[in-house]
Amino acid sequence: MPDVMSSSRLIGVGVGPGDPELVTVKGVNALRAADVVVVPVMDTGEKGRAEATVLHYVPQERIVRVVFALNERSDHARREAAWDAAGERVAELLAAHGCVAFATIGDPNVYSTFTYLAQTIGELVPDAVVETVPGITAMQDLAARSGAVLTEGTEPLTLVPVTAGSAVLKDALNGPGTVVAYKFGRLAGEVAEALRETGRIEDAVWGSALGMEAESIRPAGELDGAPLPYLSTLIAPARRDGTRGGKL
Repeated sequence: MPDVMSSSRLIGVGVGPGDPELVTVKGVNALRAADVVVVPVMDTGEKGRAEATVLHYVPQERIVRVVFALNERSDHARREAAWDAAGERVAELLAAHGCVAFATIGDPNVYSTFTYLAQTIGELVPDAVVETVPGITAMQDLAARSGAVLTEGTEPLTLVPVTAGSAVLKDALNGPGTVVAYKFGRLAGEVAEALRETGRIEDAVWGSALGMEAESIRPAGELDGAPLPYLSTLIAPARRDGTRGGKL
């Protein structure tokens, strides 16, 4: 592998949950200033949300698709091999270009593939500068589109990936404050049951494909147990008494 200049930069850019208008000005500037923009794709090859969003700001010829095992959750060795191969590919790009951006949906520091890539690049290219540009998260977009208030006063906010199991979500729902659940589509039935058992379903809302043509935003009470898209988001607002500033 060619030597990489110490001035090479890898920038993880959060491009939001799907609506291209939700990329920040700083994010757009970072994408346009980079020599190439890497977008993660599954081994099945279809265009992902990150790529679709980036194409609004960067021409196709400056976009490099790199395969990540984004749909691999059971075969740890295969997932690790895919991450290693992706890291080596990005290291090659850093050797050829001074600045490489990596576009990730949401925020690069919140359940993002960029975390794993940055760790790999830190080992392969220790002199490379790694930076991140924050992005709008799905919970922020869903809150804005649905009118759900995430936090008031002293309320805590708990973010749970339901890939960790519905029991983790139920524990959070039994606690105080607002609970946000990510990636719950395949366990939609168990999530609805947990909401009903904890008395949190009435004000809860879920959404998928936010900002895209297939967008769906519905009350959680309408969950019927049928599987939803993998990247579905749920907000169960804190229990509130309706008074202004009641939890200050």
